[in-house]
Amino acid sequence: MFIQTQATNDPDTIEFVPGREVYPEGPIAFDSPETARRSPLAARLFEQEQVRGVQLNGESVAVTKAPNADWLTLKPHVLAGIMQHFTSGQPVIEEPAGAEGAGNGAEGAAGDPGHAVQEGTEPVSDADDELIEQVTELIETRIQPAIEQTGGEVAFHSMVGGTLNLKLQGSAYAMLSQIENMLRHYVPEVEKVQDYQDAIVRPGLRTEAGQAVKQVLDERVNPAVAGHGGHITLIDVQGSRVYVRLEGGCQGCGMASVTLKQGIENEIKRHVPQVEEILDVTDHANGTNPYFQPGMGGGDSPVA
Repeated sequence: MFIQTQATNDPDTIEFVPGREVYPEGPIAFDSPETARRSPLAARLFEQEQVRGVQLNGESVAVTKAPNADWLTLKPHVLAGIMQHFTSGQPVIEEPAGAEGAGNGAEGAAGDPGHAVQEGTEPVSDADDELIEQVTELIETRIQPAIEQTGGEVAFHSMVGGTLNLKLQGSAYAMLSQIENMLRHYVPEVEKVQDYQDAIVRPGLRTEAGQAVKQVLDERVNPAVAGHGGHITLIDVQGSRVYVRLEGGCQGCGMASVTLKQGIENEIKRHVPQVEEILDVTDHANGTNPYFQPGMGGGDSPVA
C-alpha cells in the first residue's frame, strides 16, 4: 500500500491518503483514546502518545500531533499504523455513527453558541469579501513593509465577527498592540486583533490549572519579559504539562532555554504546583531578526 501525505493549514495536522476509501460517511473526529474506542483505526493511531487528534474523512485520515512533537519521527509510526489497519481486515468504525460520534465531528462546540471555532481547528472567516479585501490590502501595503524592517512578518489569516486573526512571525508578536491600533483606526469593524493560533479552542486552557497558569503569565512573567520585546503565550495545558510559545524578542534568543527553565518554569511551578513540565513549542528558526527589541535603531516603532 502506498500512502500519500498532504500538508494542511495547521502545521500540527497532516492528511494521510491511503489510496482507498476510508470513511464515506465522514468526516468524524476523535480527540482522545477514549472517544476513539469505536474506531479500530483511530484507536491504533492514538497508541502513539504524541497523537492528539484523528479525523476520518471519505478518502483520507487527518492526524493532529502534540505541539512539541516532531513529524520527522512521528510520521513513520502513523504511516505504519494506517497500513497495519488496512491489512488487518478490521472495519474503520465498528458500529454506525450515532449522535455521540457526530458530537465529536464537525458540528462545533456544543452548548456554546458564542464559539464559531471548533476545538482543535483553525478559525474560518465569516466576514464579507469586501471587508476582508480592505483589511488584507492595509496589511500588505502599510503594515507588512514596516514589520519587515524589524525582521518580522504579518499576514491575514481570517476574520470572525469583529476579531481579526493574523499569522505572526518574529518581531510582529511584540508589535501586536501597534498593529491592532492601526487596523482599528482604519477599519472600524475590527474590534480585536490576535494571532490565529490563539483563536484555536483548546480544552486545557479552560481548566482550573489552565486559568491559573495564564494568570501567572499575564501578571508575573510577561510584564518582566516585555522590557526585552518578548512575550510568552500559553498554548495548552494537558495534565501536568504546560505548552508555551516564546514570541518577539524571546523567539530565537540563545538564552531562551535558560529563560524557560530558570525563569518561566520556576515561576509557574511556584504558583501552580500541579504543573510538572513546561514545554516550548516555539519555532526558534523563524524570522530574520529574532533578537529584535522595540526602539532598536532609534526612533519610534515603524508601524504608524
